[in-house]
Amino acid sequence: MSKRILIVAAHPDDEVLGCFGTVARLIKEGYEAYTLILGEGKTSREANNSKDELEVLNEESQKANAVIGIKKVYTCDFADNRFDSVDLLDIVKAVIKVKDEVQPEIIFTHYKNDLNIDHRITYNAVITATRPMEAECVKEIYSFEVLSSTEWNYPLCFSPNTFFDISETLDLKLKAMREYGSELCPYPHPRSLEAIELNAKYNGMRVGKKYVEAFEIVRVIK
Repeated sequence: MSKRILIVAAHPDDEVLGCFGTVARLIKEGYEAYTLILGEGKTSREANNSKDELEVLNEESQKANAVIGIKKVYTCDFADNRFDSVDLLDIVKAVIKVKDEVQPEIIFTHYKNDLNIDHRITYNAVITATRPMEAECVKEIYSFEVLSSTEWNYPLCFSPNTFFDISETLDLKLKAMREYGSELCPYPHPRSLEAIELNAKYNGMRVGKKYVEAFEIVRVIK
């Protein structure tokens, strides 16, 4: 049986920005991967976001995840940038429900000190949902950075200690991000194709590789 990965992201496109180069590589190596997106996205930005726009975003999400071979995308509808308006337990239960179905050994999720409140709560929900009890299936948890959130917080404190070489899969990450046409911004915005490639180059430079995604280990049980 293939090892299984679950990406737990707050919003559509966080999964691509955070770890798609790495997950694409692991899928090529024989892993199965699934994505859980907790929030519906967009609605905090403009008062006139319509149901049609959210449907477009959902379609983009499905197409983006298909690019790298994600088996299934699970979605919830927690309000954008309002995760703190619901009980943490509700979000924890949403994570547990998908975790119990997928039975992942590895989870990729947000960094605990991102600027975005939804990212921070997602991290807390994942940690709560994967408490290291004897029968817990999750053995590895990694926090990823999300451009336009992680680096915008102050003081900067994301200190990666695990680096995945994505030189062979950066093209898939960029192709997936292109599917999020409604989320892409022109450079020099961090959520642009140019910025994504530059960040991968920067992380690669730090460890002597061409393109890299960087993570903080939350927990690894061997």
